Amino acid sequence: MKNKNFEKWVQAAGIRAVKTVAQAAVAGIGTAAVMGQVDWVYVLSASVLAGVVSILTSVAGLPELKE
Repeated sequence: MKNKNFEKWVQAAGIRAVKTVAQAAVAGIGTAAVMGQVDWVYVLSASVLAGVVSILTSVAGLPELKE
């Protein structure tokens, strides 16, 4: 039973992290485009960092999971 809960947590945390990465990428691209040139290394690193922070934040709990 605990394995099932872990699988649900991994799925919910993964979905949340992917959404966060996409949002960070859009923000980074939008900001850089206004400044004139997109620095893809910056966009990629900021997006990956946002995903890592999202996973770490999910350890505290996910409201999507009732248990």
